[in-house]
Formats: sequence, structure tokens, C-alpha cells
Amino acid sequence: MGTIEGVTVPPLTHEMKVMVRRNYWDFYREHAGEPYPEHLVRGAAKALENLQRVLEDEGVTVTRPDPVDCAQTSFRTPHFESTGFFNADIRDVVLAIGDELIEAPMALPPRYFEHVKYHSLLQRYFERGARWTAAPKCSMGRHMYDYDYPDEHLAFFRGDPNIPDDVGPLAGRYMTNEAEPCFDAADFVRFGRDIVVQRSQVTNELGIKWLERHLGSEYRIHRARFRSSGPVHIDTTWVPLGEGRVLTCPARPCLSPDLLDMFKRAGWEIIEAPEGVAPAEFQLSSRWLSMNLLVLDEERVVVDQHEEPTIRMLKNLGMKPVLVDFKDHYVFGGGLHCATLDVRRRGELKSYFD
Repeated sequence: MGTIEGVTVPPLTHEMKVMVRRNYWDFYREHAGEPYPEHLVRGAAKALENLQRVLEDEGVTVTRPDPVDCAQTSFRTPHFESTGFFNADIRDVVLAIGDELIEAPMALPPRYFEHVKYHSLLQRYFERGARWTAAPKCSMGRHMYDYDYPDEHLAFFRGDPNIPDDVGPLAGRYMTNEAEPCFDAADFVRFGRDIVVQRSQVTNELGIKWLERHLGSEYRIHRARFRSSGPVHIDTTWVPLGEGRVLTCPARPCLSPDLLDMFKRAGWEIIEAPEGVAPAEFQLSSRWLSMNLLVLDEERVVVDQHEEPTIRMLKNLGMKPVLVDFKDHYVFGGGLHCATLDVRRRGELKSYFD
């Protein structure tokens, strides 16, 4: 699990606009490099403590990094300079595939060094037998981004149902280009030997190809498209609920017939998620964080205790919701799955889609 202490408002560069809702841009311009308001940080820290306690009560071993003051970690490379952001969402930064832990290169400057906060933990896993790999770090220079990407396209960011088909990613245009490989780990979701990935604002085709070649023939990577004008991470779009079930976001339906056919031929149930109950959208995310669940096993799934429609859905499916008060972490853009990395699970590696 991550930690929220030291979280810092990132600079609102052009490429960072894909992460921040437009009505918060002035706040990010005015407070770049400063700590977030104390009451927000305090609430998120309490939410993470709640999650740790619930997981440990369910028999899960939880390990967390030491806090880092991102405001004191300004940095400069030959291509850019920035301050940090945070280190609460470990799911974004490290991809666990079998016995291998892969550091994602990340795609946005404030997150360039985010993996460093986990190095001592990764080394401990390495010393216990895990493989530890770092994907090639990209330069994050201006040549990596579409600096002509229109701000007005970002007005449709994150699930606006009225987005026209000729806007942004729906028309094949992203903030990141194909100059260098880049990806965030949270754009990949595992289904045994099959991995589903979306091309997004922070994951490009070169990054997908790098992982595909690195993993070799033991795993199959499937590219998926969804009706989203600003795709960033897949965990509120296409979410496994255990063997035979996948949760889909009705506001971002799948546009890949081959993927839908693969799941249907294998007998998987594709279930539409109910909309989250959050009263408003957040600075860095949407109310669809209600889909950002943490599945513990074939029965137990951790869910925010305020998400009554999602809780009812899980009960109707015969699953056991494990409730936690986590809503105050949402403001920083991460749900239950984002804040965790399942390093070790019991069971065997399966192929569900032969």
C-alpha cells in the first residue's frame, strides 16, 4: 500500500492537463509545488489507515513505504524540471506479473521519480526471490507530447456522454505520441495469462510493445478501446470480479469487438457497473471510482462502505462485500485498487481464453 504524506500539488504543464479536471486548473496553477490543503491530506491518510486495518483483519499482509515530502523533492533532468506529486497509488507505478515486479516508466514529469519511494520494498522482495525489472525511462521532453492538443478537447475529459467521435482519443489523438515508449502500470489488467491494455493519454503503443516483447510468449496482451475522450488507467473501465466475471463501465463501453467476443466465447459474464454515489466529481478522477474495487478471492471484495449500489450488486452476485470507509482518498484520484499492489496471491496461473 502507498502513503499520502508529503503529497504536493503538481505543476499544471500542458501534458498534466489530461489528469486534472478543467474547473481545478486555476488551483493547480496557483499552488504548484505546495502541499495540498491539510484537511484533504488528513482525510486521505485516515482512509488509507482504514484500508490497512480492514485488509489485516482479512488476513492480508500489508507493507507500506516510508513517507516522502514531495515538496522537498524538486528535480531537473536534461529535458525538464518539476516537483513531485505523491506516492499513494502504488498500482500506477509497479506492475506485478507472476514473480516479476516491473517499474513502469510513467508518462508525466511529476511522477518521474515516484518509483524511488518503493525501492527499499522492491529490494526486499528481490532478496526473497522476486525478479525486479525497470522499464526504460522516457525523457519526458516536449517531443514526447502533443503540444498542439487543444484545450477545448480536454473539456470532455473523463466520461462526458456527449463527446463527439472526432475528438481526441476517439479520433486516435492522444497527449502522448510515439516518440518513446511510455506506460503507467494501471493501464494493464491481468486475467491469468491474458493481459488487457488500453492505449491512453499516458500509455502509448511503443510502451505496450515493450511489455509485450519483454514478457514473451507466456502471456498474451490484448489491446482494447473504450468510448472515452480522456482514457487514463483502466481500473474504472474494465475490472475483473474473479473467474468468469468482468465489470464494465456503462459510460465507457468497450469498442473492441474481438475483446468482447473473446470474453463471451469463454463464457464470462460482462456486468454493467452501477454509477457511484459520490456527490461530485473529483479533481483527478470521477465518481466511477466506485468500480475501483479490490478483489481478495472468489468471494470477498473490498468496497467503500458508502457505495450502496455497488454493494447491492456484489451481494446479488453472491459475493461478500468487505466494507471500508475510503471516500476521503478519492480526491487524490485513487480508489481501493489504485492504492494497493497485490504482490503475492495463493493459486495457480491459468489460461482463461484458450
